[in-house]
Amino acid sequence: MKLKRIASSLLAAVLTSATRLMGQNVITKLNQPKVRTMSRKQLRTPLCGLLLLLFIPLTGRSDVVQDWDAIMQATVSSQPPFPQARFAAITQLAVFEAVNAITREYKPYLGTITAPHDASPEAAAAAAAYGVLSNYFPTSLSTLSATYASSLAAIPDGPRKRAGIATGQAAAAAMIAARANDGSSPLEYFLPTSSNPGVWQLTPSCPAAGGLFFNWQNVTPFGIRSASQFFLGPPPALTSGRYTRAYDEVKEVGDVNSTERPQDRTNVALFYDYDVPVLIFNDAARQITTAKPRSLSENAHDFALINMAISDAAVATFYNKYLYKFWRPETAIHDAGNDGNDKTTPDPNFQPLIETPCFPSYPSAHGTLSNAAREMMEKIYGEGPFSITLSTPALPGVTLHYSRLEEITDDISDARVYGGIHFRTDQDAGALLGTRIGDYIYDHKLRHGGECDYRFPRGNEW
Repeated sequence: MKLKRIASSLLAAVLTSATRLMGQNVITKLNQPKVRTMSRKQLRTPLCGLLLLLFIPLTGRSDVVQDWDAIMQATVSSQPPFPQARFAAITQLAVFEAVNAITREYKPYLGTITAPHDASPEAAAAAAAYGVLSNYFPTSLSTLSATYASSLAAIPDGPRKRAGIATGQAAAAAMIAARANDGSSPLEYFLPTSSNPGVWQLTPSCPAAGGLFFNWQNVTPFGIRSASQFFLGPPPALTSGRYTRAYDEVKEVGDVNSTERPQDRTNVALFYDYDVPVLIFNDAARQITTAKPRSLSENAHDFALINMAISDAAVATFYNKYLYKFWRPETAIHDAGNDGNDKTTPDPNFQPLIETPCFPSYPSAHGTLSNAAREMMEKIYGEGPFSITLSTPALPGVTLHYSRLEEITDDISDARVYGGIHFRTDQDAGALLGTRIGDYIYDHKLRHGGECDYRFPRGNEW
């Protein structure tokens, strides 16, 4: 089954239900009030996410793991970035657990799934992905069911297929059960208790309830032991040269009316405001593995690791964000007259190019999640060169081309600074944190059957 056929199926379903989707509260699965901070952008994402499959390069052939990774990406795109990462990790781990129960090439994640050697791994992968996604996204059931039927129709009927389906169903059920009380819901909010310089304050996009995803620091991780395992040092002091340089940069290039921001930096700022790590790096991984095919078992393993790293990076990000509660550039530039630094001049009219997310600035979430994915993918696929093309229906006319994964994360770092919502020091801290998380998970999880899955911890990994 090719992605083009899947895309056509999804597009047909979308075009008949776009009006309904665009009016839905996209985070109803979390049983929370609608979050104003993300509503403007997320009202576009249900339709854009499903159309996304039409923007995926279709050169070469894909396997069922790649196909369902694309379907997962389109399905979860209706969610905010951090629930996206969690759903992606659950889905891809279920796929891995199902396929690996048959191929037995790697150490399992749960270790509770058994299957006969001759069961169909293709049927297992499809059943696992479908089982997870249909559970969490019942409003997408008709589209998912049609695509699932198409997947199974390509597999010859018989005992191998039936055994594969049963294995996939068991893996999906086991992963769903394992994440039933993982701290991801209900959402919790944070209200600042101090208005001192440097302390995060609500920005214009925030709901009255306060900062978002306060509970995410307590979500059970997939691969690291805990969020506190990866703590960062504090952000730079407000009177330091590092802070002054970071302040001056974002003030100069991040304002909505900046004349110092080149058009290509405006493009990446807007692009990566819409495209988030799950979309970016799953797309890139499929392009890499289509150009240089890997086995079904390898793809199941690799996509699971990539999405584990992205999701755990979100958990560690919010641990550090709410540990330091550092202010956003928007607040800092308005209130610079009170920061004790005579080299930072205030601008009460500063307005960022893109909307400031409603949680503390340090470290950058986009920077952390993206660098966790980059580190994992470089360990799996090498440093390139690759041929990666990224586009989004949310920003027609802008297409980004990359030969190395580091070029993507460099653009993401620029995007948040030129977008006016992060200091460069936030991005640097996110890059460090994400790299450490990707490195740790690669060294410790889903190892080949004959490999030791332990490496002596380094530095603050204890």
